[in-house]
Amino acid sequence: MQTSEIVLVGGSGKTGGRIIKRLEERGLTVRAASRSSARPFDWEDRSTWRGALDGASSAYVAFQPDLSVAWAAEAIEALARVAVECGLEHIVLLSGRGEEGAQRSEAALKASGMNTTILRASWFCQNFSEGAFLEQILSGRLQLPAGEISEPFIDADDIADAAVAALTDPRHRNKTYELTGPRALTFRQAVAEIAQATGRAIEYEQVSMADFSGGLADAGLPRGLIELLEELFGQVLDGRNSNVMGGVAEILGRPATDFSEYARRTAATGLWSA
Repeated sequence: MQTSEIVLVGGSGKTGGRIIKRLEERGLTVRAASRSSARPFDWEDRSTWRGALDGASSAYVAFQPDLSVAWAAEAIEALARVAVECGLEHIVLLSGRGEEGAQRSEAALKASGMNTTILRASWFCQNFSEGAFLEQILSGRLQLPAGEISEPFIDADDIADAAVAALTDPRHRNKTYELTGPRALTFRQAVAEIAQATGRAIEYEQVSMADFSGGLADAGLPRGLIELLEELFGQVLDGRNSNVMGGVAEILGRPATDFSEYARRTAATGLWSA
């Protein structure tokens, strides 16, 4: 029997946990669907999909590893078919800004005829505190193949707030929102703001793509993830996403969180202490 349950596909990621907390605080029925959940969901094992979606009325979907990978659009199309068969009415898709693969996935989802909300985002502020860059920030030197291209880093808390609004307010159905921070910074400028917030000496060094990839390989990262990062730094980070967009204000009615506020808030937790 159909219920008002909300399922989060990718509920263990940077946005998923935040969304679950917010929905639970509203007294809504929500559950995560990941490889480790009670009703597991695995993008590479489609036999798990129906069991994970069954009984839900709507879903938030964060694709892993990234919508830019070659098989993402076909997987999203297949997931949409299963969702329709399970009786879901609405899917909120976390998509990527400026990624052709992400756009193909968006089109595949919309073609299902289901109500959709597309949340487009790019680099998260939390990459510096919960993701790939944290270890280097703690070491005092971040080395990336990124020069003077600026990026309006988006706070994952803003994405979570936008997702909750999309999941709970029908006015956001069949709309697309471009979510960015209110100000574009280079990676060097972002590191400088983290250094200022922490009172530590943290440096940024631009390195070649070959040195960057070699370092990731030496650290034991899988080749597929290295290739994804090469694409993100070598192709997507070319200025196409430098424009600040108004999606956060449009869906939430408030300004997006500035990177400096994110840096101050995170520094206050002691996470970046040497």
